[in-house]
Amino acid sequence: MKHLAAYSLLVLAGNAAPTAAQVEKLLKDVGVASNKEDLDAMIKALNGKKLHDLVRDGSKKLASVPSGGAVAVSAPVAATGAPAAAPKKEEKKEEEAADVDMGGLFGDDY
Repeated sequence: MKHLAAYSLLVLAGNAAPTAAQVEKLLKDVGVASNKEDLDAMIKALNGKKLHDLVRDGSKKLASVPSGGAVAVSAPVAATGAPAAAPKKEEKKEEEAADVDMGGLFGDDY
């Protein structure tokens, strides 16, 4: 991921096709060690491709992946086979609204 981030930064800076040496130098300049095998594999996979097109195409694929939402979980079953007791709901105490003088906050102090 760090290699791809550095590659992306170089592309955003105006370098359409950064080399492995340029990515490695950027990572070294910011104090991050690079992995030669991972870097070479990434450069090989991106060779001849435009990063902006890859991001656009990947975004379309991500749009079809469901994300978020709650997962329904059933209540645990006790040894007797009866469902466990539901947790008690805490009642919310309604706080009384205090009448606060804003002291002409909006310029209406006459």
